[in-house]
Amino acid sequence: MFTFIPKSVLGENGKPSANNKLNIAGVGVGGMGAANLEAMAGTENIVALCDVDWDYAKETFQKYPNAKLFKDYRVMLDEMGKEIDAVLIATPDHTHAVIAMECMRRGKHVYVQKPLTKTIYESRMLTEAARKYKVVTQMGNQGNSGEGIRQICEWIWSGEIGQVRQVHAWTNRPIWPQGIERPTETMPVPETLDWDLWIGPAPMRPYHSAYHPWNWRAWTDFGTGALGDMGCHILDPVFKALKLKYPISAEGSYATNVIGRYKKADIHESFPLGSLIYLEYPERDGLPPVTVHWYDGGLLPQRPQELEDERMMGDGNGGVIFVGDKGKLMCGCYASRPELIPYSRMRDSKRPEKIIPRITVSHEMNWVEACKGNAEASSPFEYAGPFTEMVLMGNLCLYHPGQKICWDGENMKCTNLPDLNQYVNPPYRDGWTL
Repeated sequence: MFTFIPKSVLGENGKPSANNKLNIAGVGVGGMGAANLEAMAGTENIVALCDVDWDYAKETFQKYPNAKLFKDYRVMLDEMGKEIDAVLIATPDHTHAVIAMECMRRGKHVYVQKPLTKTIYESRMLTEAARKYKVVTQMGNQGNSGEGIRQICEWIWSGEIGQVRQVHAWTNRPIWPQGIERPTETMPVPETLDWDLWIGPAPMRPYHSAYHPWNWRAWTDFGTGALGDMGCHILDPVFKALKLKYPISAEGSYATNVIGRYKKADIHESFPLGSLIYLEYPERDGLPPVTVHWYDGGLLPQRPQELEDERMMGDGNGGVIFVGDKGKLMCGCYASRPELIPYSRMRDSKRPEKIIPRITVSHEMNWVEACKGNAEASSPFEYAGPFTEMVLMGNLCLYHPGQKICWDGENMKCTNLPDLNQYVNPPYRDGWTL
C-alpha cells in the first residue's frame, strides 16, 4: 500500500529522513493527550494545540509556548494546514471520528486515543478512510507496541497451550460513577469552556460537571464505559493472537445501583456499574470457535485451579486468561507479564522463537517513525478499526440484557433484534457530519 509522506519530513531527492522533525498538532490536550505529546516532544515539533477548555489544558499550553492555540480543530486546520504534518487526537470518545476524518481528508497522519470511535459505524468509516487517503494511522492502545503481546502471540501460535476455545478478560473499571441518571440541576458553563464544541456531534444537553472534564466515559452519548476504556488495552492480545475479526453473536447482563445523589438508570443514559459480556467467534484460519468472556465493575472470572495461591490473577487492575486444551496462559493489562499456569510450566517450557519484529520505541514514537517512512505503525486503523468494532459490539448487547444478539459483521447489522441497529450509527446533531 502506498503511504503518503509529508514534504516537511522528506530529505534529499524526496527520500524520508529520520533526522527531520514532524510538525505535530494536538487536539484534546488536557488529559491523556498531554502524555502523548510529551512522548513525542523531545524529538518533534509541537506546532499547534487545540482544546475546547483552555483552563483544563493550560498546563499543556504552558509546556509548549511556541505552539499556536485554538479551540476549534477546523479553524486550526484552516489556518495552519500547510504547516501541520500529523495530528494527535485525545478528545472524549464521541468526537474522535469527526476530528480524525477531517484531518485525514486534509492529508494529515493521525494518532487517535482508544477506543478509536464511539460507534461501530464510525470505526468502519475511519478504517476505509485510512485506506483512501493513504495516511499513517495509529490507535492509542500502547500495549500493542510492547513485548508482552508479541510473547503471547508466539506462545499461542507455537501450540504451547493447544487450541484456545475460551478466553476470560476483566478490568477493575469503572473508577468513575456509572449506572446513574442524567443530572437535573443546571450549572453555569465555565468561561474557558466552549460547551457547544465539547458536545460536538452528540445531542445537546446543558453543561454539568458530571460530564466534563473526566466522567464523560460513563455516559452513552459521550463515552463507551468500562469496556470501551480498557477493552482496547486488555483484549488486544486476544484479538491479535486468536486472529479475530467480527463476532457472530454477543450476550450480556449488567448490574445497577444507587450512587450518591443520582438514582439508578438503564443503559440508555449511562453504562452499568458492572457487566458480563460474551462474544462468540466462528472457526477462522484453521482455529476453532472461541468464546470471549468479559467482566468489569469488580466482577471476576473463576480463579484457575492451577494458579498458585501466592500468585495474583492478572495484575490487580485486570487481565486475561487464555484457556487452551493443553494449558492456560495469563497476562495483566496491556498484555503485561505473560505467564503460563502453573508457574512450573514457565521453567519447563522452551520460549518460542521470536517471529514478530520488536518495537524499541514508545507507541507514539512508533507512529512518528511510521509517518517518516522508517517503520510500520503497530496499531494502524486497518487493525484498530475491526478491533474497536469488537469492543463496541460488547456494549451493544447491553441494550438487551440476557438476550443473544446475532451479528452480521460485514454489514454491521443485528439480524435478530433489529431495534439495536439504531445504536450502530446514531444520527449526529445538526451541523455535524462524518
